[in-house]
Parts: sequence; C-alpha cells; structure tokens
Amino acid sequence: MFKWRIGAKWWALALGLPFIILSLGVLMFVVAGGPVNLSDLGSPFIYLFAMAWGTVWGGGQEDLGWRGFMLPILQDSYSALTSSAIVGIVWAGWHLPLFLNATTTHGGWPLSQQLLWMVSILAGSILWTWMYNSTGGSVLAVAVFHAGINSMGIFHPADPDALVPDGVPDPWLNLLAEVTGALPLVLVAILLVVVYGADRLANRDPPTPQDAGLSPEADSDPAE
Repeated sequence: MFKWRIGAKWWALALGLPFIILSLGVLMFVVAGGPVNLSDLGSPFIYLFAMAWGTVWGGGQEDLGWRGFMLPILQDSYSALTSSAIVGIVWAGWHLPLFLNATTTHGGWPLSQQLLWMVSILAGSILWTWMYNSTGGSVLAVAVFHAGINSMGIFHPADPDALVPDGVPDPWLNLLAEVTGALPLVLVAILLVVVYGADRLANRDPPTPQDAGLSPEADSDPAE
C-alpha cells in the first residue's frame, strides 16, 4: 500500500485516466440526446475530498484485499485476465448484501442499474489488474485510480432536473446515464486486453506472491 515510487507516467494515468473515461461517457450521453447542465458541476475541493476519502476508505481500502492479496495469489496459477474475472465475480458477490437490503442505495437501484454495475465491476477489475501489474504491485496506485473512477460522478453534467423530474426518475434517461457510464469502462478494458494481452495485462511479468510479501523467499535450507 505504500509503494509510491512508480514513475510520473503511472501517476499521471492513475489520476488522469478517470477524467478521460468520464469525458468519453459524457460524450456518449450527449450524442445519444442526454440533457446536461454545466452550472451544477461540483467544486474541485469536493473532488479532492472524495479522492482522499475514496483512497483510504470509500472503495480504495478494498484493494488491499482484492489486489494486494487475492490477485497476486491467483496470478501465480492463472492468466491476468482470468484472475481479474475471478476477483471481479467475488468482488461483486461481496456487495450482494447491499442489493438485498432495500434500505441501502444499491438496494433501491432498478435491476438494469444493478446489472450494469456488475458489468462495471468486471471491467473495472481488468483496469485495476492492469494498473497493479504495470506498477509492479502498487496497491496505492490502484486505490487512487479506483477512487478517481468512483469520484467521477461528481463531475457528470447530466441535468438532475431532467433525470428526476418532479421527484420521479425518468427511466429512459437514467438508463442512458447508466449505460454511458459503464460502456467506457468496458471499452477501455477491451483495449487493454488487446494491447497488452490476456496473459499479463502489462508489459512486465505480474507480481508474484513473494513480491507482494505473501510468502517467504525460499532462501534457506528446508531442513532447517
């Protein structure tokens, strides 16, 4: 979690790629006829708070388990893509109680939004694996990247008055917002698989469990 020396390039990607993904989603939303209201964009200070919160608690802390523990162990036996899929499925299942509880935000989502969220989880799992493997196992970079994606909703310019007119959600516009939010993640995930390959999802070998500090190096006599 404290591996921060990964190079300026990867910090630029961890911090900047969420804006690119947001921009692509907004472009799709607008082209499809989605209404926007630029006057309601959130303050940059709110974004910075959301980033800090998301890195240490609101989502980023999960990466200690999913990327810092589960992923390197899986990649010791499976490809990066297969490992990402397994982590994504377990990660989605981890959130299942939220969908079964009607008092939670997730529980109040329609089925379409819940399914699209599952798709986003699987696509996001590929993105996080790419970041983890490419940085030599920096959970911190993944947590920041994760927090950036989660915080992008603050700057989505969809007009809330059109999405929820008179307090009643417009089903078409909300579905459009959900689809255009998930589709960029899926497209980027596909691009990463094509460019880097399913085996490693990086231009370097994935970190081993030993690299992640999950098992000791075999540098002593087993008899001892």
